[in-house]
Amino acid sequence: MLKKGNKLYSILTGSCPRCHEESMYLDKNPYHMGKIFKMHEKCSHCDLKYKIEPSFFYGAMYVSYGVGIAFAVAAFVIAYLFLGAGLIEAFIAIIITLIVFMPVIMRVSRNIWINIFIKYDANATSKSLNS
Repeated sequence: MLKKGNKLYSILTGSCPRCHEESMYLDKNPYHMGKIFKMHEKCSHCDLKYKIEPSFFYGAMYVSYGVGIAFAVAAFVIAYLFLGAGLIEAFIAIIITLIVFMPVIMRVSRNIWINIFIKYDANATSKSLNS
C-alpha cells in the first residue's frame, strides 16, 4: 500500500522526502524524548540538506496544530460516539490522547512540513545531483 515515491510513505516513515532511502531522524522512535528533534544534517543517499534554512521547522508548528486537532477529533468520536462516554470523559480522552501522541504529532508535523517543499525524485543520488 505505502510505496516509495508516495508522499504519504515519506510522511509516515520519516524518510528522506527526495529519495525515500533513509530516515531523517537519528532515532526512529519518537518516544525517546531526548532525541525527538535530533535529525541527520543531510541524507547520505541523495545529499538533501534537511534544514533548508535557519528555523525551517518552525513552520511545522502550524501543521502540528492541524494534526493535533485531527487526533483530538478522533479521540472525541471514539470516546463519545463509539464508547458512549459522557462529555467530561470524552474531554479527558482528548487530553490523554494529545499527551500520549505528542511525540508522534511533532514528528508527523515535521515530515508533512518538509514534504510540502521537497518532491520525490526516483533518480536522486549524490552522484547524479552533483554532476
